[in-house]
Amino acid sequence: GKVLSPSRKREAVDHVVETLGATERRACRVIGQHRSTQRKPRVPRQDEDVLTAAIIALAERFGRYGYRRITALLRQDGWHVNEKRVYRIWRREGLKVPMKQPKRGRLWLNDGSCIRLRPTHKGMCGRMTSSRTARMTARCSVCCVS
Repeated sequence: GKVLSPSRKREAVDHVVETLGATERRACRVIGQHRSTQRKPRVPRQDEDVLTAAIIALAERFGRYGYRRITALLRQDGWHVNEKRVYRIWRREGLKVPMKQPKRGRLWLNDGSCIRLRPTHKGMCGRMTSSRTARMTARCSVCCVS
């Protein structure tokens, strides 16, 4: 695959220097990596672990929230954090928003009729009487016989 990130390019330059015996200057030029980037080690931020723990805690507490909403909550808590950084941590930790549950079937129809109406309290009969004309005009009378 392509070598895109600076860390992958660093590894590629080191590999070329070790296997082919090329100089670091030439290997960096061929791969397209600046030598200052090659020599400067990556220093992780000091608050990375604390931020990761905060993101995981918020993701557990608010299960349906995505990384953008979690970023907003972190900012409300006083974190100076970028959405891209939260997204990077989100992917690294394997966090995902669960799929939405399918909507359940309705107990009524949208035309205003009460054909599938269920009893709302004990003792209410489930029988419904309606004439054909009442059904056509979406008016239905419920008769409860106990």
